[in-house]
Amino acid sequence: MNTRRRNKDGDEEDSSPAAVSNNQLPNSFFEMSSPHHQNNHLKQKLEEGRREDRAIAEECSQLHGDRYSIALLLFLYVLQGIPLGLAGSIPLILQSRQISYKEQAMFSLVYWPFSLKLIWAPIVDAVYSSRIGRRKSWLVPMQYLIGFFMLYLSTRVSYLIGDEDPNIEPSVLTLTAIFFMLNFLAATQDIAVDGWALTMLSRENVGYASTCNSVGQTAGFFLGNVLLLALESADFCNQYLRTDPQPRGIVTLKSFLFFWGIVFLITTTLVFIFKREKPHVPGEDDDEESEGIVLAYKQLYRIVTLKSVKSFMAILLTVKIGFAATDSVTTLKLIESGIPKERLALLAVPMIPLQIILPWIISKYTAGPKPLSVFLKAMPFRLFTGILFAYYVYWTPSQKMEGDSFPIYYYILLIMLFAFNQVAVYSMYVAIMSMHARVSDPAMGGTYMTLLNTVTNLGGNWPSTLVLWLVDPLTWKACLGASDTGHDCDSKRQIDQCTAAGGTCHTDIDGYYIEVIVCTIIGFLWLKLRHQEMRRIQDLPEGDWKVLSSHL
Repeated sequence: MNTRRRNKDGDEEDSSPAAVSNNQLPNSFFEMSSPHHQNNHLKQKLEEGRREDRAIAEECSQLHGDRYSIALLLFLYVLQGIPLGLAGSIPLILQSRQISYKEQAMFSLVYWPFSLKLIWAPIVDAVYSSRIGRRKSWLVPMQYLIGFFMLYLSTRVSYLIGDEDPNIEPSVLTLTAIFFMLNFLAATQDIAVDGWALTMLSRENVGYASTCNSVGQTAGFFLGNVLLLALESADFCNQYLRTDPQPRGIVTLKSFLFFWGIVFLITTTLVFIFKREKPHVPGEDDDEESEGIVLAYKQLYRIVTLKSVKSFMAILLTVKIGFAATDSVTTLKLIESGIPKERLALLAVPMIPLQIILPWIISKYTAGPKPLSVFLKAMPFRLFTGILFAYYVYWTPSQKMEGDSFPIYYYILLIMLFAFNQVAVYSMYVAIMSMHARVSDPAMGGTYMTLLNTVTNLGGNWPSTLVLWLVDPLTWKACLGASDTGHDCDSKRQIDQCTAAGGTCHTDIDGYYIEVIVCTIIGFLWLKLRHQEMRRIQDLPEGDWKVLSSHL
């Protein structure tokens, strides 16, 4: 019987009983530690180290040539996130001015341009000046316009939001028009930057474009939303950042807009002068070559006429009805109940690590052939979270302490509730994105997935606008204790009139709770009725999603 065996370094040794009895085990250990074996072991480790060093050096060398381009892309996406963050902070500021929910519904229209940009994306891709550059032809004028809009808005924003005169109600219509244009310009800039990233970076580093997008937009949104609301709040600054209390925050909305307007103008000028585009040669790169405006819209038409896509689009446009009241109204109701807007904004900070980790974890379960199974499992939990949020809003006024503050356990529980909701939200989001990636026809380039993403965004926008508009009609308020009759409480002016008459506005029925109940019922009914349809759609063969194999 062969009693020779190999040790962990690959050398043979005797494992017979005689060898063991003759103290061969210690000898083999010392033999393995001899200079001869140490040299072999060290050589192997050194060679592995050299290979790793060469790989790192090669990667650093590849990255070195694109470092400035990556930094520029990151900065451009940060700029893009600023208007988005501002648009997200304005509803919270307006809510503290007691505007109506119909006006909040009007302002929610400012989010629509990013959901509709696919309509004009082919034009941005195909129409340009070769002398200026394919992407700079759109990027430069868009960013200049954003800068000028911000500078103009900085001169008017105090008046528009009602800061200059408390007797004047905020001009929500004007704010909506301005921020709609800002987001339209930012969405167009996004199209140009996304396209420029493909040629600005080398093939080896083009994968960094998506990282720049996610990190840059998140940072920009944080600056324009969380940081602005915190530094604009006198209470927050006096409590945490000052020794001598002041009536205003460190930063005002006016100064913030002026600063970033100047930043947009200066950086756009620098990009226009110093950053050169690679010349676009037709036919040089199939991924970049424009197929023409007409052909691009023909592609969209062919995709939406597929039977499978029609069924999937019907799901995407209706699935978020069940969460509309929770997602769109809850934060505003918490502010109405007395939670400072800056503290609500700061609750997004502990959510950032969770938002980074969750997609990585969830993607392990959605990478297979049935991503929508994860979606269906997460949906009941998200619907249930809506009920918990409604109860939390109802419970909030009873937790208010002297000085209109709230105990620390209240915020801890709120963070836990937000975290639970985020798990369900990201489970559904990653599942849908995985489904988009699985069914998109590669022959259609990025048009297929962009269309599905656009429909997904629309499926969240229209229910949000609708539920915000319906809060006021579903709410019954009465002016109690006024010296005369006939007072209503539907707007800030009417509430002030009721108060001036010695009365107080009392809410008999809050439309928010009605909406949460109705939306939750609709959500569970939707899940019951569409459950099998979603499973059928994810089981469709690959050919049912391909444009070329369909009958047009």
